Amino acid sequence: MAGMIPTRGLLVLAALLAAGCGSKKSWSDYYAHCASPRTGVDPFSGRAYPDKQGSVDDEKNFLKLWINDLYLWYNEVPESNPGDYKTPVAYFSVLKTPAKTPSGQAKDRFHFWYDTSYWENLAESGVEAGYGMQLVLLSRSPPRSAVIAYNEPDSPAAHAGIDRGAAITTVDGVAVVDGSADALNAGLFPANAGESHTFGVIDRGSTTERTVTMTSANVVNVPVQHVQTIDTGASGKVGYMLFNDHLSQAEKGLIDAVNQLKSAGIADLVIDMRYNGGGLVDVAAELGYMVAGAAGTGKTFEKTVFNDKYPNTDPVIRQPIVPVAFLTNAVGFSATANTPLPTLALPRVYLLTSPGTCSASESVINGLRGVDVTVYAFGTTTCGKPYGFYPQDNCGTTYFSIEFKGINQKGFGDYPDGFTPGGTGDTGLPGCPVADDFGHALGDPAEAQLAAALAFRSGGTCPTGTFRTADTRAAPEGVVLKNVWRQNRWY
Repeated sequence: MAGMIPTRGLLVLAALLAAGCGSKKSWSDYYAHCASPRTGVDPFSGRAYPDKQGSVDDEKNFLKLWINDLYLWYNEVPESNPGDYKTPVAYFSVLKTPAKTPSGQAKDRFHFWYDTSYWENLAESGVEAGYGMQLVLLSRSPPRSAVIAYNEPDSPAAHAGIDRGAAITTVDGVAVVDGSADALNAGLFPANAGESHTFGVIDRGSTTERTVTMTSANVVNVPVQHVQTIDTGASGKVGYMLFNDHLSQAEKGLIDAVNQLKSAGIADLVIDMRYNGGGLVDVAAELGYMVAGAAGTGKTFEKTVFNDKYPNTDPVIRQPIVPVAFLTNAVGFSATANTPLPTLALPRVYLLTSPGTCSASESVINGLRGVDVTVYAFGTTTCGKPYGFYPQDNCGTTYFSIEFKGINQKGFGDYPDGFTPGGTGDTGLPGCPVADDFGHALGDPAEAQLAAALAFRSGGTCPTGTFRTADTRAAPEGVVLKNVWRQNRWY
């Protein structure tokens, strides 16, 4: 499974269809039977669309049988009448478990869909229409508060000087604190490039509002930023990097960062993943090796576990389940394939976390713990997603439904409520609970989470008052407003 990217073009079901289904109806019998079939060629795969004339009922039957076959918790899905739902996507929305996690959260918070053309563009390029500013909502309901976590280089936000800690106060004259959500969303999250919107902004360290007009663009995400070395004196140099997404572009960025930090002779590494919602597990497995070195060689980084119908076989690709190893060579996403990866060979790593640390980012934590690399964490509890899926196209809609969970070398993968810095039990990580600090730049040794990591590394204890930051707009847990596709793991 390592290296496979079923997000490229349409998922081919030839193996399933060729296998035959006997007399009992299967989801493959309804696959690509569409109420409105597509014609022509999928631009990403170069293959003709498989669609044939069908009906809305065919699309619903596909979903019902597909969920019953492949969904991880298929036996927890309540019975529902497809006829009660006007559209396939409305029906899909109820085809999930209603169960709760130990903390009371929904067990399945990761059930969603996209138009296939939109998904393919996102998965292939990491390009989204917007301004290149990552918004964090500190309060979801009025009185709202929204600040910028970081920006993308060479983006409209970067050119406008909108950077970390800037508060967005108005959008097209509508107040963020209590204005219409529809109006705010229209300006903050433009559907297309070329849209012009005006914002009230109070920059970090300022009390004066300024007005900025930006035009949305197709922004290329830069997953690895702010790679630097912090000299701590007698205790040696500490490397720092901001790692925001496990996208294909991250492969080369991580390799370059590790080479830079290795040349600098660092003794320890801080990886800032507080805004990293996940992505390609192979990229996580590459990072795991670049941190651990020989400790991970030949070991399992993550093994997928499907529902009880498929104990030994991956039911989508119809192959025996093969664990993803700690990868010692580049897969070839954005670096040259099979290039040996550099490694820091560290016995420990320091991570900065938040509820936005999700999925493949949590795989890094779990995978390293599985080979006894000590993972220290500073921040707040991660999102809790040991689960993943194969994106599945049908009739122009790509569905994302949990099909497996990931376990590490030791067989552990139960963290539905996340990993907690300074917590106890199986999901507690040594370290400190620390609020996000929007009063300092990322990578600034005085920024609360990084400062706590450096202090803990030096003295072994958490600084006092680490939930209190220099910025009064900070909060223990901000809602990271990333596109939902970036909060998942994919193979």
